[in-house]
Amino acid sequence: MKELFDFILRFGNLNQQQMDFIASKSTEINIPKEEYFSEAGKIAKQVGFVVDGIFRVCYYNNKSEEITKYFIEENNLVVDLESFDNQISSSAYVQAVTDCKMIVFQRKDWLELLQTIVGFDAIVHKIISRALMQKVERRSPLVTEDATTRYLKFLEIYPTAVNRIPLSYIASYLGVTQSSLSRIRKNIKL
Repeated sequence: MKELFDFILRFGNLNQQQMDFIASKSTEINIPKEEYFSEAGKIAKQVGFVVDGIFRVCYYNNKSEEITKYFIEENNLVVDLESFDNQISSSAYVQAVTDCKMIVFQRKDWLELLQTIVGFDAIVHKIISRALMQKVERRSPLVTEDATTRYLKFLEIYPTAVNRIPLSYIASYLGVTQSSLSRIRKNIKL
């Protein structure tokens, strides 16, 4: 729980009573590697905070190829925001890349926190804005750069994750084949 509050308090202030209320609405869960936190075709019903582990957000394109959009590491919120907020079916999967430990809030509890705690909605808005900016910053170079530059950028963005994510997922994220990624890695002397 300490990790969650350390994270939240970077975006605003809460008193002890508010933190106790937030804690009372949460549940700690473990999600095994390869299991899903949320799935395409279903409505997202919870907000999670990653205490330990890595998730990936992925979807299937019109050729039925699996595409990894991005990764979510420790000390970040996980939610399919569009599905959660609008109560519509999700278009992506959120899958555990490693065994994951999370703090989870059910939708009704999350909404109650937003309505009850003064200023919590502003804190959450700052967290979401930061996450959206990170997503854009992380995806933009992948569109214009060559594969080697994209891989080097990946190492920069996810320095602690590279040895914990299967190469097939990294290749999918970078938009290259696994054999191309192996060649790139062999040619880079780190």
